[in-house]
Amino acid sequence: MSRALLVVAAVTAAALAIVGAALSRPDSTPTLTGTVGPGFTITLKKSGALVKTLKAGSYKFVISDKSSFHGFSLDGPHGFAKDFTKVPFVGNKTSVVTLKAGSYKYYCPAHEPTMFAHFTVK
Repeated sequence: MSRALLVVAAVTAAALAIVGAALSRPDSTPTLTGTVGPGFTITLKKSGALVKTLKAGSYKFVISDKSSFHGFSLDGPHGFAKDFTKVPFVGNKTSVVTLKAGSYKYYCPAHEPTMFAHFTVK
């Protein structure tokens, strides 16, 4: 085999190893699962447990809005605000959000006095 073919083969093997490693790596962004409705309930969970504290960083929010008269919003420090769903949407929404240290509140904008919870990011 010629030297040029050996170089091409070595470069190809290295490239395939890099691509294989990248494809086999699990998604490193933790997932938070939020649910609002169908009754007057709202939750945010990580691995099945209610979120109370999180580390600062990026999170994938998967929100399931089960009612046309609810929404799912998140407020945080320094004016942070994110509306994942709004009335009358029903369905699922996914967003990646970077959370910074501070206190957060998730709530239904239409029923905020009774449908809310808090968590802290450290």
